[in-house]
Amino acid sequence: AAASAAAVAMLVIVTGLRAQSAGPAAIVTRGPATCKAVALTFDLCPVTSGAGFDRELVTFLERNRIHATFFASGAWMTRHDAELRELLAQPFFEIGTHGQAHAHMKTQSLAAQREEIAGAVRLLADHAHRAPTLFRPPYGEYNADTLSAAGAEGQTVVMWSVVSGDPDPKLPAAAIEDDAVARARNGSVIIFHANGRGWKTKDT
Repeated sequence: AAASAAAVAMLVIVTGLRAQSAGPAAIVTRGPATCKAVALTFDLCPVTSGAGFDRELVTFLERNRIHATFFASGAWMTRHDAELRELLAQPFFEIGTHGQAHAHMKTQSLAAQREEIAGAVRLLADHAHRAPTLFRPPYGEYNADTLSAAGAEGQTVVMWSVVSGDPDPKLPAAAIEDDAVARARNGSVIIFHANGRGWKTKDT
């Protein structure tokens, strides 16, 4: 990865994101302004072609012990068992979920939304003995039913305050980095992708 040490050093995970115990889920878009760090987050959406895992990016994060949160869909986890276990083994990585099938939540009934959330949560519990508490809605779409379903599953809904734009294959790595650094503030949550569809993410 070609990122400068200065740019990478500021991408540190914001702590304190925890699930609600009852009622509609809380929505987190940023950490507290008093936190002199930002949260580096990566979506692991399912893919129909390619490896579905940005090996170079993840290796860079591991070698430099960079804290990050990954939001994995159930469909992605099913096809990437070894990669999931690798992420889970790192104490500086947090694993949340990103829906079972990466469905458009607002088109689903309350029951279907709850199952979309619960499916990925069960996968982590059954196969990795991990109880996730952070959920990122696929496509960033949610409504009141999503919050009710997430709350019932003990999840906090984690959105973002800075969009990297890394799914755009035409966006240069330098532009992604410069824009993210310029817009980041204390407590910002930045969204990237680690499923191979963040075309220049490993170079930022």
